[in-house]
Amino acid sequence: MKLLATTAVALVLAAMPALAEDAPKPGTVTQVNAAAPPSAADLLFDQPHMKNAAPGSTITYDYLRRSGISKGPFGPPLSDTVTLKLEPGKTPEGRDISVTMFSGMNRMPAGPFEDMSGNPVVSLFLENHLRSLAKVLEANPRYLKLAIRKGLREGAAVTPTKVTVGGREVDGWRVEIQPFAKDAMEQRMRGMDKMTYTFITSPEVPGQIVSIEAQSKNAEGGELLEEKLSYDQKAG
Repeated sequence: MKLLATTAVALVLAAMPALAEDAPKPGTVTQVNAAAPPSAADLLFDQPHMKNAAPGSTITYDYLRRSGISKGPFGPPLSDTVTLKLEPGKTPEGRDISVTMFSGMNRMPAGPFEDMSGNPVVSLFLENHLRSLAKVLEANPRYLKLAIRKGLREGAAVTPTKVTVGGREVDGWRVEIQPFAKDAMEQRMRGMDKMTYTFITSPEVPGQIVSIEAQSKNAEGGELLEEKLSYDQKAG
């Protein structure tokens, strides 16, 4: 099965940067729970996430991937960690970031990033997720990437939420999209067309990214894929 983008889509994609290159830019932290919610792109890519993460500190995320699909096309369940070690950057809000993405035989190359004001873990998670999803679906990864980018830009539901940090509740934002639900190729998604992506952010958490989740279930409620990254408060 091949998900083939049209020539026009291919040309658009060729001009678009990769998700990992959607470099967050310095800006003003958006007030949480303001009257008008911020955009998904602002929360995930444009905020100076590292402003509240001290140089010399380490941010750790717990990673989980599991699937109930027979013959395990996503591989065996994986539970691992992603760590970001922060050092001073050239600017007050920038950080030099070294990344350890998974451990042992699961280790993947990532970074380093210089003078980064945003949190690269969003792009790292999505790039890794899309590689495995495209392989399972025998899909064009650029096609899937474009659908997610369009979902974040045009179809994201951004709502206020609460996050528990250090035993107290703080304000945060929830971003949710279903980028493949109305796609022209949804019938060829092997049941993954209802894949839901959920991002939780809060300025009270170092690096501001609380969790990222991609989840899809079949019509009977069976788990096709659950992939999640969660901020580890114990390691903070």
